[in-house]
Amino acid sequence: MRLLRKLRRLIEDPPPEFAFELSPTGIAWARPGGQLRLGFEPLEPGVLLVSPLKDNVVRPDELVARIRGLALPNGRPRRRTAALILPDYCARVAVLDFDAFPSEPQEQASLVRFRIKKSIPFDLESARLSYQVQSGGTGRKYQVVVAVAALEIIARYEAAFRTAGFEPGFVTTSSLAALPLAGDGGIRALAKLSGETLAVTVLEGESLRLVRSVELPALTVEEVMGVLYPTFAYIEDELAAQPERLFVCGFGAMAEELARRLPAELGAPVQALGSRLGEPDQTNAGLLGYLEALGDRAA
Repeated sequence: MRLLRKLRRLIEDPPPEFAFELSPTGIAWARPGGQLRLGFEPLEPGVLLVSPLKDNVVRPDELVARIRGLALPNGRPRRRTAALILPDYCARVAVLDFDAFPSEPQEQASLVRFRIKKSIPFDLESARLSYQVQSGGTGRKYQVVVAVAALEIIARYEAAFRTAGFEPGFVTTSSLAALPLAGDGGIRALAKLSGETLAVTVLEGESLRLVRSVELPALTVEEVMGVLYPTFAYIEDELAAQPERLFVCGFGAMAEELARRLPAELGAPVQALGSRLGEPDQTNAGLLGYLEALGDRAA
């Protein structure tokens, strides 16, 4: 089963009552179904500090207060269901190659945990891990998309929403949620900046081939290019082709220079990431991708 189809199937039918994307600057939110509502609630600096190694929710009371203010009381004791889209840098996502892959889920999980253990900067025994087997493409037997995050980090995000009266269900990262915005067919890359984190994903057809999430030492064009150059070289080596399109999102004042330099230096046409519900930015690309996957159910 391909990753994008799996993403669509993971979205409940009917969808959750709310969807939220969190970033250090605020909470982008949507209320799908019926008359779609979209909004953004800013956060004070320091409420969230994104890291894969320690608790991201630095001031939980302030986060809970902001979440509570996003929905009118529903007059019912039950919790509202919610999808959570978390910052890329709080988790690790990787695409692993396997010559052979077992069919039994328990054996699969053990093998994935063994392979991913040495590449993550936290204790795997206290982490939440999920994986999805996808087609390996030409010359590859199996590729497995693995997402893993420290359990404490995920639990603290979820706890803030539960305290505010929501029940988190579907949980993912921003770049994975944004994949439906990258179109269909061919090899294409998505470079998305959020705060000081540059996330790069590469798709071949409907399969994910590469994921990188890098904290930049400085927000400059040269630092961005320093990540994209080796990424494109890796793509060419692994897939024997360059991306046919490079989607960009969240670069602000750097966007114009990147649009000028990237086609000439990397050989791929550059296109701003788009959505039928508005222009994605640093705070909401994952949310808009999630709603794209929902399709007509989001309207």
